[in-house]
Amino acid sequence: MIQQQPLDPEMFDPVCPSPLVPFRIGDKWATLILRCLQDGPRRFSELKVPLPGITSKSLTQSLRGLERDGFVSRTEHDGPERRVEYALTPLGRGLLGPLDAACEWTREHWDELLDAQEAGLSDRGAR
Repeated sequence: MIQQQPLDPEMFDPVCPSPLVPFRIGDKWATLILRCLQDGPRRFSELKVPLPGITSKSLTQSLRGLERDGFVSRTEHDGPERRVEYALTPLGRGLLGPLDAACEWTREHWDELLDAQEAGLSDRGAR
């Protein structure tokens, strides 16, 4: 097994544009999980490191949804140290390019997106 670098706990900055990307794949965590898997298989506990706001239940549900939709595979490894790893399938890997494009678009329109969200929030408060 190839040793990978651990996931960076600061991988997703709290002010990262990820939540503003105007489309969703699966649920709110799915695209972040796909990013965590882009460099190779990861264990459940590794995936939680850069996602401090995710609960174990939400991570499990997101992984199951991504697996059901064909984006992620789950592999159980038997042996002295029994473990489960999650990895991108070819279909999931094919989403990385479109995600890069969506992230770039979001960065370019960051201020506009924030303004629109703030206007939407203030409109709801005025009702």
